[in-house]
Amino acid sequence: MDSIFTKIVKGEIPSYKVAENETCYAFLDINPLAKGHTLVIPKKQVDYLFDLDEESYVELQLFARKVAKAVGKAIPSIRVAEAVIGLDVPHAHIHLIPINSESDVDFRKERVKLTPEEFVQIAESIRKEFSL
Repeated sequence: MDSIFTKIVKGEIPSYKVAENETCYAFLDINPLAKGHTLVIPKKQVDYLFDLDEESYVELQLFARKVAKAVGKAIPSIRVAEAVIGLDVPHAHIHLIPINSESDVDFRKERVKLTPEEFVQIAESIRKEFSL
């Protein structure tokens, strides 16, 4: 059974895409902790990040680094945090979250509410900063 993330990669579910290559896909989290909160996934569905084969794991991390740099340029923040939790969707994924303090990475806190127009603008600003 395809995960929601696999359906996003296949184009069956819309997303606010920020970057893509042959093996990886990055899109805005629709329930973000912060403006610019981005998810980075392998296109191949694997339940747990650390179950990826070594080559896929390295490719995903290198891709995530490029996306994080783009997020950092597009969204004012001190740093872009990387978080791996992996309990909510059975598809390996990395959270990239613009932060100004460590408490900004508290997944229990209230989520930021954004309009569809704001999501489009944020995704576009990150895409402009992304380069392969």
